[in-house]
Order: sequence, then structure tokens, then C-alpha cells
Amino acid sequence: MAFEFEGLLETVLTREVPDCLRLVKAERLSGGASQETYRLEVEGAGGTRLIAMRRAPGGMIVEPTPGHPGLAVEALLMQSARDAGVPEPEVFYVLNPEDGLGDGFIMEWLDGVALGARVVRSEELDGIRPRLAELCGEALGKIHTIDLAATGLDQKLDPMTPAEYVEQTWERYRLFETPQPMIDYAGRWLMDNLPGDYTPALVHNDFRNGNIMFSADGIVAVLDWEVAHIGDPMRDLGWICTNSWRFGRSDLPVGGFGSYEDLFAGYERVTGQLVDRDRVKFWEVFGSFWWAVGCLGMAEHYRTGPDKTVERPAIGRRSSECQVDCVNLLIPGPVDVVEAGADQDPNMPRVDELLVSVRDFLHNDVMNVTEGRTNFLARVAGNSLDIVLREHATGTLARAQEHARLLTLLGQEGDLKDLRWALVHALRDGSIELNNSNLINHLRQTVVNQVAIDQPRYSGFKTAVGAS
Repeated sequence: MAFEFEGLLETVLTREVPDCLRLVKAERLSGGASQETYRLEVEGAGGTRLIAMRRAPGGMIVEPTPGHPGLAVEALLMQSARDAGVPEPEVFYVLNPEDGLGDGFIMEWLDGVALGARVVRSEELDGIRPRLAELCGEALGKIHTIDLAATGLDQKLDPMTPAEYVEQTWERYRLFETPQPMIDYAGRWLMDNLPGDYTPALVHNDFRNGNIMFSADGIVAVLDWEVAHIGDPMRDLGWICTNSWRFGRSDLPVGGFGSYEDLFAGYERVTGQLVDRDRVKFWEVFGSFWWAVGCLGMAEHYRTGPDKTVERPAIGRRSSECQVDCVNLLIPGPVDVVEAGADQDPNMPRVDELLVSVRDFLHNDVMNVTEGRTNFLARVAGNSLDIVLREHATGTLARAQEHARLLTLLGQEGDLKDLRWALVHALRDGSIELNNSNLINHLRQTVVNQVAIDQPRYSGFKTAVGAS
């Protein structure tokens, strides 16, 4: 099969890629749940060089679906952005079904830093980092002024209004059948504060730190166009400012490397239009709302899907991180963080000692003798045990306090699960006002104490409790 794949690929490369005489090596770089990426070494008259291929999983032919226009359109988006002055690789060829390789395209290979945590901290970007927010603003300005009709993108992409996007996301969460009152609060707020007039434009829809390749000279390429649509362009500005993509640097709201002012300045210089700050905040709230639901989707996939990796439930617990970001944006205020109780488990050894022993085995012994994905999953498994340890220490008291607040807020009896559902239904049907002070206090206390269990090192938790 590998020989057949390489033979078909070489036929395409030598026919379609300038100065390509033969395929030397094809290396798949990602297992890609969404797409496959290959690094291709080819030989030409001047020696060997690298090019890249992006392909549908397993070489399938995939019909476009709402919100996912397909790889041929992704190639068109990259070409259109490149023509508009956005840093992009050159696309050499879009695969046809007759090529026998499935959906995909072949493009220029580019080198740079794309891993979000490295972008924030890498010494090689120290010199350019202060300019990155402004450069991102300029790139977004060029994207949003692409002529949809002239490029044909108006016939390829789905339109999406802010109301449709919020409702689509909220409905996805409702189907999970889990009571998460802060998600419903954010959904209500978003529907009450929908952007007014705006001019529909091309929206990248995943423009964030982690999907942009940088070098010491600036932006190398804007990546991952697979969920682009036509809608409110401020979606892109709010998304790159969402706290989940700041990689611990909450003091630098644009991707963890820059300021709002620099982002907006770059954007306004290209577009000649002032940025609507309120619309950017709307989409920043939406970003945390959307990713809170996305994390729950990982947990749902673990429960119902075939791929039960240790990573999925761990990501599911990160929903509280996004919810605390919504708290900080919408209802900030004082918080009482539950402390671990003094009572010790009488068993010998205690539950916490058993958990610590397994965690340390994973973090030390297993990680020291493994590499790659196994090493990564051992770290994830150890971190999951840390969550269990914190749950064991404070979870019972936190839930008791949550139950007491719900009894007062709702004025009805019931167990914790029933009262959570009662609050969710009250938020959905509008029978409780968003400015109810008891509601705001309850949500703030509940969400912050949950993220204290799930990830107390998260920057949003530190913001919520006033820590530096």
C-alpha cells in the first residue's frame, strides 16, 4: 500500500510541481483527527527540497458539510489570502479524484514556530514578539477585505450570523444533557447582546495563537482555514484574544504576546475602519462559551465514541477554565475559595497517598522511559490524578456550599443535580434575570471553585481570585 501511495504521489508531483523530478521521501507528520499533513522530500535539477501535502484522513473523498467547506476550498482560501498580501504558502496543485490520493492539495513547505506555548516564550521570537499583535491585526485586515465575489468564495462558503452561531453552539451543549449554569448564563448574555449592523466578510474562524506560524521576521503563514465562513469579521479579533489561547500570559490579551491597542492599530491601518470594541468583547465572550462547549464535547466523545483515550476526559474538565473566563468577562467579583478539610482518611494508606503514588509513578518512572505520544499521555494521566486529589480534598465541601446557595437562590428543595437543572431551565426560559445578585454570586463562587479543582494554575483562576 505504501508503495502504491508513493507511486501515485510521485506521478502527481512530477506532473504538477515545478522542477520536481522524483519523490525521495514522504513522511506523515500528524495522525490528524481532521486532516493529514505530509512532509515531502523531492529532487529537482538544483538538488532536494521540501514541499508539503495536506490530505483528508485515509485518502478519502469528502463531501463538503455545513461549516466545513472541504480541502479544495481551503486551498482556494489560502491562494486568495496570499493574493491579498497575507503570508501563505504557495499552493502548487489541488488533488483530483482521478489522482487516486483522495481530497487534498500540495503546497510550499515553510519553516517557523507555530506551537502556541513556544510563540509566547521562545527566545528566537524575543525581538519580533512586541510587533506580533500589530502584524496579526494587519493580516486580519487583509483577510477581511478579500473580495468574496471576485474570488468565488461567496459561492463556496456558508454565511453565519452571530445569532445563528450562538444558537448552534448552545444547541450542541443542550444535546449533552449536562447542567452547566454558567454556560447557559453566557448563552443568555450573548443572545441579549448580539452585534448590530455589520458588513459580512470572510471570517477565518480559527485565527489564534497556535494556528499562525511565526519567525524572527514576523508572520510566516496563517494556517488551518478549514472552518472559514462569511460573517462578522470581529469574530476573528475576539477569538485571538480569548484567554484559552494566551498560554498563561493573561496580561497580554492578544495570543499571550500583545495588546488590544496594537492589534486594533494594525487592523485599522489596513481597513481604514475603527474597530468596534464592544463587538470584539462579544466575540471574546463567545470564544470562551464556544470552547467550554467544545471541551464538554471531548468528554461526550469519551463516553460514547470508540476512541477512549486518557486525553479526552482530561480535556472535558477544561470546560471550567472557559467558564471562569466568562465569569471574569461578565460577572467579576469577590470569591471564597474552599480550603481542604482537616479530617484525614483513617485508612492506611490513605486514598490521597494511593493517588499520589500512582501519579508520581506516571510522572517519574513512566515518563523517564517513554517518548512521543506515550510520554505525553503519561503526563495527561498524572495530571488527571491531580484533579482527583483536589476533588478528594475539597469537592465535598464545595458541592455542599453550592447546594446551600441553590436552595436560597431558587427557594425550592431538591438534591444538587435537580437544583442545577432547575437553575439551567430558569436561565433558558428567562424566568431568572441575569442581573440577579444572588445568581451572579452563586455562579462566580461555583465556577471558580470548580476550576480550583480542575486546574488551579490556569491564568483565569488567578485572575478570578486576584492573584498575580
